[in-house]
Amino acid sequence: MTSKPLAEQLRPENLGEIYGQEHLLGPHGFLTGLIKAGKPLSIILWGPPGCGKTSIARLYAKAFGMRFESISAVFSGIADIKRVVKEVEETPLFGKGTLLFVDEIHRFNKAQQDAFLPYLERGTIILVGATVENPSFYLNNALLSRVRVLTLNPLDEKAMEAILQRYESKNSPLPLTTEARKSLIHHAQGDGRYLLNLVENLQAMVQSGSALLDEAALQSLVQKRAALFDKADDQHYNLISALHKSIRGSDPDAALYWFTRMLEGGEEPLFIARRLIRMATEDIGLADPQALPLSIAARDAYEMLGSPEGELALAEVVIYLALAPKSNAAYIAYSQARKCAGETSHLNPPAIILNAPTRLMRDLGYGKGYQYDHDMPEGISGQNYFPDSLERQHFYQPVERGFERECAKRLAYFKKLRKGKE
Repeated sequence: MTSKPLAEQLRPENLGEIYGQEHLLGPHGFLTGLIKAGKPLSIILWGPPGCGKTSIARLYAKAFGMRFESISAVFSGIADIKRVVKEVEETPLFGKGTLLFVDEIHRFNKAQQDAFLPYLERGTIILVGATVENPSFYLNNALLSRVRVLTLNPLDEKAMEAILQRYESKNSPLPLTTEARKSLIHHAQGDGRYLLNLVENLQAMVQSGSALLDEAALQSLVQKRAALFDKADDQHYNLISALHKSIRGSDPDAALYWFTRMLEGGEEPLFIARRLIRMATEDIGLADPQALPLSIAARDAYEMLGSPEGELALAEVVIYLALAPKSNAAYIAYSQARKCAGETSHLNPPAIILNAPTRLMRDLGYGKGYQYDHDMPEGISGQNYFPDSLERQHFYQPVERGFERECAKRLAYFKKLRKGKE
């Protein structure tokens, strides 16, 4: 008997037992190339939980015959970094060097990250950091410039099946039907460590020689895994981006998928509601003028009903926005107008449209020659409302979709009338 978790007992003993990361460890993989060249580099391994980061770090050191030292950024600080380096300098492993593995390296602050720099510069250590967070957001530029960031993938079904077969090569076959086996892999959601934890739980609950468990029996023994989502981390922004782009791409099914993924992960529904309102203005605009009031109404409905009933109102708007005609013409027009306004903020309105409540202002020509549009036969005077020294601008360019087709007709109509009055 051993007290080690099953995941630790089955930790890969060579790089060939690392599954699902062929882009790094395959015949033409980046790490394979480094090992063949005999030139270790400092690297950051960025990937989801249970994809093999720690195992890769250990075997990377082994491939170069380097001493392996490990610390966790959760429990360590600058003093620990200096202690490890001091040990390296006092007891050098001649010709081989030392690899320092830092788990959860994103938890180090800037000062702690900077503590690595002199040792990397001198080549005292090879640094391998592991993180589940986007290094661009959590690691400073000075450190990033001295390492190579490698992205690891969640384990696919083929890789997860390989892990189960490796377990079964050392133990009894799992007492699962084919469908239950697929369900077990699905429960782990790309996390090899979690998969082995599930297997370990089955070991404890199922007696040797028992009948095969079907999918329903497995479900009764295995708890549903919490969604891989954290409202404060990179995944938060990835999923809202996926929802936004699915709606922009007019795919209601994909939009509903990402919407429910966020809810399953515990996202605040009102955050999603605010983003839906933004999508209504940014990506739909005047192509469907109902998109904005309906998005606001769904937000109000959620605030009135709460969860879970109010989430249906948001789901309806997700579908509506995905199927609505799309136009960012208003968004572009606003951006261009704002840029132009910033560059010409010194220009006054033309005197013709300025009010003249005093005699001095009248003497200066304020309001002189102004024509009241409602008094014109077509309801438009055609006068210039831009500053006198600024050429007429054309910010709004409606598309030929949805209600903006009507907006285009109106623009053309007023342009024709304005031209006839010049």
